[in-house]
Amino acid sequence: MTVNPPVSLAHGFLFHMRVTEPRGDQLLPLAMLRERYPDLYERHVAKYADREHRLRERVIPLDCEWSDVVFLSPFDSTVLFDAARSAGRQVPHGTVSTLDAAKLDPARCCIRLMRVTPGAGSADPGTEDDYLPLTTATLRAVGEVTHRALERLRNLGPHEPLLPWGDVPHVLHRGPVPFHLFQGLPPRLSPS
Repeated sequence: MTVNPPVSLAHGFLFHMRVTEPRGDQLLPLAMLRERYPDLYERHVAKYADREHRLRERVIPLDCEWSDVVFLSPFDSTVLFDAARSAGRQVPHGTVSTLDAAKLDPARCCIRLMRVTPGAGSADPGTEDDYLPLTTATLRAVGEVTHRALERLRNLGPHEPLLPWGDVPHVLHRGPVPFHLFQGLPPRLSPS
């Protein structure tokens, strides 16, 4: 009899920026949003205009499609939107909530490293090498926004696609995430 080792929970915070009022009791992936709340689906799927193929992209370690996962961030994403605003772009303001990563089943999660080829209208397609397991170590490794991501957003031309998440690792969760797991932002640490 083979016994699988226990799955280690990831420790750290995950973030989610809410730009619409929540409905129901779960944060839903697009595939589920389409059936339950078609109006919200239409609003959120509009972000994929001219790149609908992304919704069918395979999330290799979770054996599902892009539209089957909920996206969380390894850091407070307001810094991304502030960088885009500094380039004169109109981006929505939202409410940021946090989630203790240890409350998620790591078997339903992964981290997707993202890249955008300069001038591209979408993030580059993912390969097996672009996925990491959700662990404390990987969460710490991707827990800060990169200089590359901020510079790209600060220097956007008026006709370049916004793609605020283009160079930012995504934490992907297959299926819905209950809203009761989310909290307000943790207190900021004061400098020592």
